Amino acid sequence: MTASSAAAPAHDDDAEAAIERMVRRFYDGWAGDALLDPLLRALPHLEEHLQIIIDFWSRQLLGTDRYQGRPFPPHWKLDIEPDHFDRWMELFAGAVKAELPADLAETAIEKAGHMSVAFQAGLFPIKGPDGRPMKLSRA
Repeated sequence: MTASSAAAPAHDDDAEAAIERMVRRFYDGWAGDALLDPLLRALPHLEEHLQIIIDFWSRQLLGTDRYQGRPFPPHWKLDIEPDHFDRWMELFAGAVKAELPADLAETAIEKAGHMSVAFQAGLFPIKGPDGRPMKLSRA
């Protein structure tokens, strides 16, 4: 055992396990959901996707370096509408509160809220007459 591995808190293993449970619970909530299930079915390799998301949240919450990607580009071509984000946040908050310790849960919900706003600004930069974001043509 090296000095650096000896210094790693045991909480990290518990936190990693909680993050994995949270991600799996979150995506389990998509199954059968009228709004999100079609997006779930569009994932050709769900287990591979889940591992990427687990790595992403490990980086966001624990500062690990397993995720090195850019989260926005993979979502650009999906058929996502503003209502997806409301439902996503609802399911995400439920999974987070059920699986993560309170300190990590608060951070995760805050980060997800910021990401939701940023993603919507990138995907729907123009608001329509009703004040709702409009999707730009990606042709």
